Amino acid sequence: MTDMEQDRTQNPEETAPPVAPTPRKAAKRGGGDPASRGRTTIADGVVEKIAGMAARDVVGVHAMGSGISRTFGAVRERVPGTAKSVTRGVKAEVGEVQTALDLEIVVDYGVSIADVARAVRENVIAGVERMTGLEVVEVNIAVSDVKLPEEEEEESEQPRIQ
Repeated sequence: MTDMEQDRTQNPEETAPPVAPTPRKAAKRGGGDPASRGRTTIADGVVEKIAGMAARDVVGVHAMGSGISRTFGAVRERVPGTAKSVTRGVKAEVGEVQTALDLEIVVDYGVSIADVARAVRENVIAGVERMTGLEVVEVNIAVSDVKLPEEEEEESEQPRIQ
């Protein structure tokens, strides 16, 4: 036997076929659910827009805001390039997981104010919670006026062009 053959018999590991290294498992990056990585903040104005749209969808709500804010809004809307303010009459306080809302509405004459307020509250809570994931802890509603059938609309008081 040659020296090399003796070495192989004495050291059997050298004669075994080479073993492929075991693949390493890919490390999980970031750790945890992707939804829990980072923070989401929602501005007060976003919640106010959602609440304003939801409140206006309720039958019996004629307008949002006080008389003076509606007057300024009507003037502002006549300026070309400006849009209708959906946040008029809505104030939101937004925390990390909860929000509270104050709404000022004008109801149509003849409707039950209690029923309209209940419907507004339900619609606003459902819309805000569904879209933002925030818990709505309270929706305070102030009825500032009643729209009488014989009252003219604010928009028809002055023609746009004279």
